[in-house]
Amino acid sequence: MLRAFPLRGSRLEFGPDDALVAAAQSDLRAFDAVYEHYKPRVYRYLASKSGGSEEAADLCQAVFLKAYDGLRGYKPGSTPFASWLFRIARNTAIDAHRRHQPTVAWEFVPQFQPPAADSPEDELLRAERLRELRLALALIEPEKRDLLALRYAGGLSAAEIAPLVGKSPEAVKKQLQRTLQQLKEHYRDQHE
Repeated sequence: MLRAFPLRGSRLEFGPDDALVAAAQSDLRAFDAVYEHYKPRVYRYLASKSGGSEEAADLCQAVFLKAYDGLRGYKPGSTPFASWLFRIARNTAIDAHRRHQPTVAWEFVPQFQPPAADSPEDELLRAERLRELRLALALIEPEKRDLLALRYAGGLSAAEIAPLVGKSPEAVKKQLQRTLQQLKEHYRDQHE
């Protein structure tokens, strides 16, 4: 359900999460609530793009520092706040990648993890499936990997991803479906 909140003299429509942003824009001490709300999603996204948990934590901290510094410049209604924040996260990850070549640590992405192992054999099968997933992901273009990371690690909707990649939400949905189908076909080919 959308609610209207006054901001800087105008009446704009906000989603439930945007109340946090509006509060932080008027009083930066309220940024803690924004940080706590978005941190898990931003961290998962960055962990999927970085070499490990320490690097992801460092990048996450950098993202929220940039967001804090630029929060007063965010214009509600121009783009969803999650898209604005993940644009910062994406650019931060790209900058870090330019400084050094990270490995993709998909084991940090819960949606891509096989269930926890009950036995050593299960753990071995889990490790093998994760290895196969890494190989399949390595075969697709970086842009498609980024879409998957934004969707599943970052938890963004197609509408929130669209402004980040310059496509319509429908085009993002189709690209995600095609990419998942491509991964399924590769996995099926490996097991035939």
